[in-house]
Amino acid sequence: MTTQDIDFDHLLRANLERVFNERDEDKRRAAIAELFVEEPVMYEPTSIVQGRSEISRVAGELLNQFGPTFRFVPEGVAVGHHGLARLAWHAGPEQGPVAVTGADVAEVESGKISRLWVLLNPQ
Repeated sequence: MTTQDIDFDHLLRANLERVFNERDEDKRRAAIAELFVEEPVMYEPTSIVQGRSEISRVAGELLNQFGPTFRFVPEGVAVGHHGLARLAWHAGPEQGPVAVTGADVAEVESGKISRLWVLLNPQ
């Protein structure tokens, strides 16, 4: 698979919707197995998360922490080339104000996310 064959927008949007917006743990784990390499690493502002199960755990805890209507919403189209992609997003309650904005930057290997940086914009 060449970098031209990768749909970066689809991959990063699927990560937001099927991993970080998914409240069902089994569905979230299945999505992570499909979207991420065997041993992915996620870099958050305050921690480094290693492995598929830990990424699932962190996503689930985040959703539980912020309530039942909290969602991540993509902004624009993800762009990428040569194995690196970026998707801007905002998050907050579905009917409420935006609580946080940021971007996901992903290193992609063979069409799957190998490393993911979660970048938060200053408040």
